[in-house]
Amino acid sequence: MSKKDHKKTNVMRMLDTQKISYEVLAYEWEEGRGAGVHVAEELHLPEAQVFKTLVGRGNVTGPVVFCIPVAAELDLKQAARVSGNKSVELIAVKDLLGLTGYLRGGCSPVGMKKLFPTYFDATMANFNEIYVSAGLRGMQIKVNPQDLQAVVAAHFEPLTMK
Repeated sequence: MSKKDHKKTNVMRMLDTQKISYEVLAYEWEEGRGAGVHVAEELHLPEAQVFKTLVGRGNVTGPVVFCIPVAAELDLKQAARVSGNKSVELIAVKDLLGLTGYLRGGCSPVGMKKLFPTYFDATMANFNEIYVSAGLRGMQIKVNPQDLQAVVAAHFEPLTMK
């Protein structure tokens, strides 16, 4: 899909402003099937290169953002450790829109209402291109992880359950 064939999202506007190249991919989003593994299957992408964005709340830092592979599970103890918290819990889905500006299934690490501390799973750095939500359900962007890291000042850290 070319950059002109779709509605611009905050994610795309921010990447354009930073002169970061990306590609937009669209897929059919269905309630109940919005899980990241479904996205990888729909777009015929390797699960290891498709990342979901999770938002937690640390007892010290407040909101904190994590991007992990879609088939993985966030290790909350590790998430707390790397983010400087004693504990981190994921925020309720009902609170996601108000805090980030995104709905579940369309949450991106880029373009949230505020820039929160952000952590990318260390495996992301192994790839030249990865996929994250473009900020809308049914849209992903393909982008270089180091370019994405620079936009949100993310840290690459091990974040998933072993």
